[in-house]
Amino acid sequence: MPAGSKTDPLLAKAKPISASVITYLRRKKTLRERAFAAGERNPNMVNAGDMNGSGNLMDFLDEPFPDVGTYEDFHTIDWLREKSRDTDRHRKITSKSKESIWEFIKSLLDAWSGWVVMLLIGLLAGTLAGVIDLAVDWMTDLKEGVCLFAFWYSHEQCCWTSNETTFDDRDKCPRWQKWSELLVSQSEGASAYILNYFLYIMWALCFAFLAVSLVRVFAPYACGSGIPEIKTILSGFIIRGYLGKWTLLIKTVTLVLVVSSGLSLGKEGPLVHVACCCGNFFSSLFSKYSKNEGKRREVLSAAAAAGVSVAFGAPIGGVLFSLEEVSYYFPLKTLWRSFFAALVAAFTLRSINPFGNSRLVLFYVEYHTPWYMAELFPFILLGVFGGLWGTLFIRCNIAWCRRRKTTRLGKYPVLEVIVITAITAVIAYPNPYTRRSTSELISELFNDCGALESSQLCDYINDPNMTRPVDDIPDRPAGPGVYTAMWQLALALVFKIVITIFTFGMKIPSGLFIPSMAVGAMAGRMVGIGVEQLAYHHHDWIIFRNWCRPGADCVTPGLYAMVGAAACLGGVTRMTVSLVVIMFELTGGLEYIVPLMAAAVTSKWVADAFGKEGIYEAHIHLNGYPFLDVKDEFTHRTLATDVMRPRRGEAPLSVLTQDSMTVEDVETLIKETDYNGFPVVVSKDSERLIGFAQRRELILAIKNARQRQDGVVSNSIVYFTEDPPELPPNSPHPLKLRRILNLSPFTVTDHTPMETVVDIFRKLGLRQCLVTRSGRLLGIITKKDVLRHMAQMANQDPESIMFN
Repeated sequence: MPAGSKTDPLLAKAKPISASVITYLRRKKTLRERAFAAGERNPNMVNAGDMNGSGNLMDFLDEPFPDVGTYEDFHTIDWLREKSRDTDRHRKITSKSKESIWEFIKSLLDAWSGWVVMLLIGLLAGTLAGVIDLAVDWMTDLKEGVCLFAFWYSHEQCCWTSNETTFDDRDKCPRWQKWSELLVSQSEGASAYILNYFLYIMWALCFAFLAVSLVRVFAPYACGSGIPEIKTILSGFIIRGYLGKWTLLIKTVTLVLVVSSGLSLGKEGPLVHVACCCGNFFSSLFSKYSKNEGKRREVLSAAAAAGVSVAFGAPIGGVLFSLEEVSYYFPLKTLWRSFFAALVAAFTLRSINPFGNSRLVLFYVEYHTPWYMAELFPFILLGVFGGLWGTLFIRCNIAWCRRRKTTRLGKYPVLEVIVITAITAVIAYPNPYTRRSTSELISELFNDCGALESSQLCDYINDPNMTRPVDDIPDRPAGPGVYTAMWQLALALVFKIVITIFTFGMKIPSGLFIPSMAVGAMAGRMVGIGVEQLAYHHHDWIIFRNWCRPGADCVTPGLYAMVGAAACLGGVTRMTVSLVVIMFELTGGLEYIVPLMAAAVTSKWVADAFGKEGIYEAHIHLNGYPFLDVKDEFTHRTLATDVMRPRRGEAPLSVLTQDSMTVEDVETLIKETDYNGFPVVVSKDSERLIGFAQRRELILAIKNARQRQDGVVSNSIVYFTEDPPELPPNSPHPLKLRRILNLSPFTVTDHTPMETVVDIFRKLGLRQCLVTRSGRLLGIITKKDVLRHMAQMANQDPESIMFN
C-alpha cells in the first residue's frame, strides 16, 4: 500500500474477501455513517448497524451470490420467477446498451444468441440423424451378409457400385455375399439356411447385449423413448443428467445397436431425446439460457421440433408436434425459432442424403389414382382399428411395465433384453416381412405396384393385351404371390402387435412411432388388397358402379397402408393435426390429406372412448412424474381449504418470522423439515403474510454469510424487512435476507374453487400457492398436493406421485 494511505478500519477487521466485495463495502460507506448516527440518537437501544463498526455488512446479501435461483434435482421450477428474472435481465441490458458502443454490441449479441443456438442445434441434430441412418442401414444388413470389397457398405450401397448387377437380379450381386456363401460357399440348401439363421440370431443378441450394457453402465437415462420425460421436463420439472453429454453419446450409439438388432422399436422418439440433449448442451454455453430454466425450456421445445424434423424428414410436422404433443409453454417467438431449427436440421440431413434417393422424406410415394368418396368407409374402419389397437397396446404395455417395476423382473434388465431379442430374432427370420427392417417394410407396404416392382405384393395376373402406360396399370386379379404375402402379413401383424407390447419400455432406447405405423400399414395393405379385389370381381355393384369401370385403376392398396399407419399411430399417441402433417410430409401424399384426417380423428375418438391418456401420458403417470396435463379437465366441486396443508389434526404450518428468529432457529427448521420453502409472516401470533423464502436459497444465503460476513453467528437475528430491527447492545450482527424473499407470492383465499386453483397451476406453472383469509396465512397448496387431489378424485392412488 502506498505511503500515507489510510486503511479503512472496517476492512482491517474483516476477514480476507474478494476485490468485488471490497468495492461493494466502500460503496456502502454512507450506510455505516447513518447507522452510527442512529446509535448516537438512542444510546440504550443500539441499531444493528453499529455493532463492531461493521454496519455495512448487514446488507451483504443485497448483492447476488452463487447458485441462487437454481433448483435441486427432482424439483419443479417457478415459471413466474424465471419470467420475472428474464425481464429484469432484458431491462438491464437495454438500459446499458445506451451507455457505450460496446454495450450496444453486447445487446445485439444477446438478441441473436437464440438464433445461434437454433442454428447449432439444427446442424448437430441433422448430422447425428444422418450418421445414425447410415450406421443402421449397414449394421442391419451385416446380420445377413457382408460386402467383399468394402465391408462398411450396406447391401444396397454394395450393389450400386457393382457393374455386374442385372435388373432381374438387382437384389443379388457378386460383391455382396451372405454369411453362408462366405463361410461354407453355399447359398442354397438347408445347411446354408440354418447357418444364416444362426448368425442372424447371434448378431441380434450381440447388438442388444452391447446396447443394454452401455446404457446400464454409462447412462441409465438413455433408455426408453424419452418423450414422457421430455414432456415432464418442459412442464418445469428438473431431472439432472437426463439431457447430459453422456446421455447424448450413449443414446446415439445404442440407438444404432438396438434398431439394427431387429427389435420391434423405432428411432424416431429417441431422436427427439437426442435433439433435446443437443439443445441442452448448446444452451449451457450461453448465460441467457444456462441461468434461466424457463428460457432453457424454450430452447428444448425448439430442439424437440428439430428431432421430429430429422426423424421423419418433416420440418413443419416437427414444429406442430412440439406445439401439440410435447411443449408446455410455447410462445410465438419459440414457434419461429422452432421452425428455423427444424429447417436447419432438415437441410443438414438432406445434405448428408442417408437414404441415397436425393429426397428428405423417408417413405416417398407417388400414387396415380385419386381417392373416391366411397373409400371413406374403409378409411374410417381403419381409424376404428387404430383406436382399438392404441387402447389395447396402452393397457397391455402399462400393465407389463407396472409388473416390471413391482416384481423381481425389474432387477434383471439385461436378461429381459436378451430374452426378448432372442424371441424376436427366432420368430422374425422365417418371415420375410419381419426379417427386414421395419422402415423397409413400411416403405414396401406404402408403394404402389408399378410394372417394375418385384415384390410379392405386386404379383398380379397381367393381361397380355394390355397397352396402357406404365403409370396407369388397371386393377388386376391377384396372383399366388399376393395370397402368400397376405398370409405372411397376417402372421407378421399378430407378431408385431404382441412383441411390441413387451419391447417398449425395456432398458434400451426404444421408439414407438415406427412399430405403430408398421402395425397399421400391414392392416391397411391387407384391407386395400381386399377392397381392390372386391372392386375388380364385383365392379357392377352399386358402390363401385360410378367410379370403378372394368379395366380402370380404381383402388390403390398402398394408400390404405398409409391411412392405416396414421390411424394406429394416432391411436397410440392421440396426435391429430401434427400426425396428419407428418404423414403427408413423410410420404409426399398431399392429395390424400382428407383420408388421413378422417382416419386420425376416428382413431382418436375411438381411443378416447376407452381412456383419455395417450401412451406418453400413461408412462408419465406410471413413473409418478408431477405433470399437470392441460388436456385434462377438473370438474369436482372442492375448495382450496379441502386440499391445503396443514389439515385438521396436523401440526401447524412451518413459517419464518420477519425479524425475530435467529440463524440457529432457521437452520433447525431447515434440518427438521423437508419443505421446499417457508412462508414469512410478521409474527406467529398475527400470521400476517409478508412473503415466501425458498429452502435452497435460505441454505445458500446462510452458508455464504457465514463464510464472507464477519460477525454472523448462530445467535444472529435473521430479518427480512428493509430496515434492521433495534437490538440490545453487544448483540451479534443481524443477517439481512430480504433479497431472497419473494414479496409477491401467489395467494388464493380458502374458498377458491379447486377448478380455478388447478387452472392457475397449469397456466402459470406455479410450484406452490399460499392460502389466506383477510391477509392472514392459513396454509399452502403445492403442485404435488394438486396432483394427489386429482388422483384421489379419479379413484387412483394419491401416493403414486413420487417426486416433489
